[in-house]
Amino acid sequence: MRVLIVGCGYVGLPLGAELVRLGHQVFGLRRSAAEELRAAGITPLRADITQLESLEKLTPNFDWVVNCAASGGGSGDEYRQLYLEGNRNLLTWLAKSPPRKFVYTSSTSVYAQNDGSEVTEQSPTQPAAATAQVLVETEKLLLAAARNGFPALVLRVAGIYGPGRGYAFKQFLSGEARIEGEGARFMNMVHLHDLIGIIIAALEHGRCGEVYNAADNEPVTQLDFYKWLAEELHRPMPSRVAASEEAWRKRGVTNKRVSNAKLRAELGYQFKFPDFRAGYAAEIARLGPVNTN
Repeated sequence: MRVLIVGCGYVGLPLGAELVRLGHQVFGLRRSAAEELRAAGITPLRADITQLESLEKLTPNFDWVVNCAASGGGSGDEYRQLYLEGNRNLLTWLAKSPPRKFVYTSSTSVYAQNDGSEVTEQSPTQPAAATAQVLVETEKLLLAAARNGFPALVLRVAGIYGPGRGYAFKQFLSGEARIEGEGARFMNMVHLHDLIGIIIAALEHGRCGEVYNAADNEPVTQLDFYKWLAEELHRPMPSRVAASEEAWRKRGVTNKRVSNAKLRAELGYQFKFPDFRAGYAAEIARLGPVNTN
């Protein structure tokens, strides 16, 4: 397959390398080309998806397209430019020669549930945060396109961790972690290597017009996460701070358990790291005692 990856960063670069390993011809679209793409066997393409004229300089001729471009933070307006307008521009550009499959990586932040309840792909998506509201708009844009024949599907991705990434883990290692209130808030995660596998499974088996939650098998409370780390690394537990509902609201923090049952049933994906213990045990082993003590 000829595969285009939009956004060859933390997820897109290793995804492209794995697709190359599997025998696909992979192209990586960035605003600035990089040698690391070529080193991974990926053909660099230079364009800015927020500028339609930038895309129109390229010829769309791909079997699969994955949009995993990420903002790295930013305001609601910045999100709107990259995610909503970026995907709108991709739809316009690709309309000339539609791919067989278009996978967009959204976020589980679209779920605003705050009572520890389980959420599925059918649960309401009414987030308070402006950035997450843009992601909901973007999903609606792509799912509407799918109803009109464009082969799009959406992956709602949980908190990604793995080599060099994992905010709560880094906070724990630096001694800056704090347990909020009783530590009962649930966290939902997915290891980078599993996310790559899930995207490939979605390309191969995902149904167009569908949404899939890309999270591992076990949501974990903040308290249980830090308890496990403290025992594994023989470190003290983080101190507690008062939980502020107002602060949580402003940060877009939620408390829910994201179900991946649909993904496992329909895509048949088998997790390499089915829960945080397996994933972080591998990360601790990779870092070694010098970097974790």
